[in-house]
Formats: sequence, C-alpha cells, structure tokens
Amino acid sequence: MDLQHLAERYVAAWNETDPAARRKLVEEVWAPGGRYVDPVVEAVGHDQFDATLAAVQAQFAGMRFRLGPVDAHHDVARFTWELAPEGAAEPLVVGFDVLTAAADGRVATVVGFLDKVPTA
Repeated sequence: MDLQHLAERYVAAWNETDPAARRKLVEEVWAPGGRYVDPVVEAVGHDQFDATLAAVQAQFAGMRFRLGPVDAHHDVARFTWELAPEGAAEPLVVGFDVLTAAADGRVATVVGFLDKVPTA
C-alpha cells in the first residue's frame, strides 16, 4: 500500500476547489464510511467530508494546503501539513494528521491536530 501517494491525494482533495472534481476525488480517496475528526469538526462519509472541505475552502479562500514529510508503516501514516496563501513562506495554519487506510487502499480514518491556528 502506497501511503505516501494516499496522503498526497488526501491533501489534493483539500485543495480541489471545483465542486465536481473535488467530489470525484473524495469518492476515489475516501472509503464510503470514512471518518475525519479534528478539534473543530467530525465528518463521516463522502457527503460530510466533502461539505467540510467546501467550508474550509470558503473560510480560507485563496489558500493552499502543503503536505509535509509522510512517515508510514502497515496501514497508518502520520504527516504534518500547512495552510498558506499560494507562494507564501509563512503558513497561517499548521497541523498534524494520522491517516489509517482501509483494506481497499482508501482512507478509513483521519485524526487531525491543529498545532498553529490564527488568533482573533
């Protein structure tokens, strides 16, 4: 199982702003009952995860996710990510995710942690 590639496609889904293309990517990358959870949201299944992506993209319009190094074994990967304006060196948000793959090679679960968030 290529967890590096799965993590790359997972981040690509966060960056895909075309609704139809994003939904297609979600269905390709996520198991139907896949679960995403972080400190501010929990999403189960394609519909909820796609809605979460759309909401984050609306809140952080014009920003892109960047994948950090992926460390993986068996069916689990951990990696950092950053959210920043395109081309910016300094990220606005930094996080750490733990991804578990399903037997079919799609995402079964992601547990996310927020290491740096904007202050009001």
